[in-house]
Amino acid sequence: MLRRKLRSWGWVLLYAVVLTGTVVVVAHANHEPIEEDATDKVTLTFRHFWISEHDRPMLNIFEDVVREFEEAHPNVKVNFDGMDQTIHREQKLKSEMVTGTPPDMFVLFGGAEIEPYVRSNRLLDLTEIVNGNHLENEFKDLKLWTFDRHVYGLPIEGNAEPLYVNAALFRKLGIAIPETLSELNEAVDVLQQHGYIPFALGNEERWPAAIFAHYLMDRYGNPQMIENLVEGNSGSAFQNAAYLKAFNQIEAWAEKGAFGPHPNDISTEEAIDLFSHGKAGMYLNGNWDITLFHNERAPADFQNDIKAIPFPSLEPGGSKSLAGGYTIGIGLSSNLSDAQKKAALELMKSLYTTEVQERIVYEGLRIPSMRIPFDAERTGPVFPQVTALMEQDPQTFVPYDNMLSPEVNKSFLAVIAEMIHGGISAGDALQELDVSSQQYWNLRRSTAVK
Repeated sequence: MLRRKLRSWGWVLLYAVVLTGTVVVVAHANHEPIEEDATDKVTLTFRHFWISEHDRPMLNIFEDVVREFEEAHPNVKVNFDGMDQTIHREQKLKSEMVTGTPPDMFVLFGGAEIEPYVRSNRLLDLTEIVNGNHLENEFKDLKLWTFDRHVYGLPIEGNAEPLYVNAALFRKLGIAIPETLSELNEAVDVLQQHGYIPFALGNEERWPAAIFAHYLMDRYGNPQMIENLVEGNSGSAFQNAAYLKAFNQIEAWAEKGAFGPHPNDISTEEAIDLFSHGKAGMYLNGNWDITLFHNERAPADFQNDIKAIPFPSLEPGGSKSLAGGYTIGIGLSSNLSDAQKKAALELMKSLYTTEVQERIVYEGLRIPSMRIPFDAERTGPVFPQVTALMEQDPQTFVPYDNMLSPEVNKSFLAVIAEMIHGGISAGDALQELDVSSQQYWNLRRSTAVK
């Protein structure tokens, strides 16, 4: 579900001088009552970014759980704070972490995005009781939330980014479901020849186009290449033969108009409208958009025409790994008072239950983060296709914009948007990424020395 991070260098410098520490916190299924004092009210702020149409089911679920929690704990008041995801993650939360004034609870992305928060001790450490109560076995994957064997935050859902194909349109035009990149290019050509947009892309928020980039980088390159860049290993660079081929493909698609007119000005909802109303043949994005394939804006039976497939391999029999993981979760501020900690942890117990995870599946059509059984027949025809892809071998890789440091990722999203617009060449885009990466590591290493 998907990831934009506007960063400035100053806040990294501030984080570097904040002492790292550990605060032990927890959430588990056996609820212990909060010591309630009628004169001692506890208020928690809970910031989320479930403000878009496709996120409404998630907000409904969490509002229900919180209101039930408040009824059971009348001394506790939880104030929801809904905010645009970009503003929350790239601007507001970042500055709040620098000043030490974040919300009490908040939705965030694991991986590289929370690393500076962990280093500066702004997130509560959930390790002791997570391990003590064997919670690590209840979640499918805590890798993106674990640093130096300590767990910070818990994932609430999984995410996957398949290529959705209008199978009915492909049959009508005699196009085979693409297995390889060359077959995908053939499909692009046939769709354009018949007046269809090959890829419905709504890149208004900049991150959707990055999905094309990390798939092509994965197919032409290998996992170790991005790992080396993420870790700042000597000799690693974006300017290499594999990534140049990947970016050349994006540039070629952009030049022929494969992403439709003005994709950088189109919203996700507008792109899905193009796809669901038969004006575009394919749509590449996360599982969180499944709800929009069969809402009131889409044709009644459109969901039955969709085939969810892995992004094609480079060659026949090549890798078809899926971008995804268990990235989206909830973190807690390390600034909570003792009373707030008790309330927040008790609320976390209410949020991470089988019942809530089932609602996330059936109502939100989101991939559960915990190991729960569910009935695929109750989710519609697209959701089971996506969950099946999550189980394939090889399985998943973390989307590159979740792996890159926030500063480098800002450049990553920007240059890809420029390429989609036709404003920069593939080679120049990679050069800009190397400049951004070098600046980041120079600053990171200089502050580490101090």
